Amino acid sequence: MADITVQELKERLDKGEKFNFIDVREEYEYEADNLGAQLIPLGELPDHLDELEPLKDEEIVVHCRSGARSGKAQQFLEANGFNNVRNVTGGILAYREMEEQEG
Repeated sequence: MADITVQELKERLDKGEKFNFIDVREEYEYEADNLGAQLIPLGELPDHLDELEPLKDEEIVVHCRSGARSGKAQQFLEANGFNNVRNVTGGILAYREMEEQEG
C-alpha cells in the first residue's frame, strides 16, 4: 500500500474522519506534541499485536517524528499479516512544517 502524505493526513483529520492511527514515537515525544493518534512506541509494537489483530484487513496509518520509525513499524506489521499499513511520509516534522507554510 502506498504511503500517505501529510496533506492527505491533514485533510482526513480536518474532516474528523475516523481511521486507525498509530504514533510509534516515545511517550515523552507524544506528550510534547501529538496528532491524536494512539500511542504505541515502536519497541512495544510486538506486545500489541494481539490487540491490533482485528485490524489486519483495515487501513492502519502509522507516523513518527520523521517517517523512519513508522517505516519500520509498517514493515513489522506487514510481516505479521497486516495488509493495509500506510506510513506518513516525513512524519510529524513534515506535518508541522506544512501547517506553518499554510499559516
